[in-house]
Amino acid sequence: MAGIKFIRELAPIPGRRFRYDFAMHNLLVEVQGGIWGHMGHSTGTGITRDCEKLNLAVIEGWRVLHVTAEQIKNGQALRWIHRCLTAS
Repeated sequence: MAGIKFIRELAPIPGRRFRYDFAMHNLLVEVQGGIWGHMGHSTGTGITRDCEKLNLAVIEGWRVLHVTAEQIKNGQALRWIHRCLTAS
């Protein structure tokens, strides 16, 4: 990923099976799929599960970025990742 070392599909929450798409340093990146329509992540159950997943990661000391496929394609996601990794 643009010269940035990362781990794919990391499950960093003790006792939980939540996996995050990418992990690097203290940053988790979650790619949001199924954002258009009424299935998966965009249902009440899916949104509730995603909130739990995000909050548990924050409690464990992670920073989390949520990005869409469009933000990956247009380069915005990579700019955010770079900013997070270089911010003090």
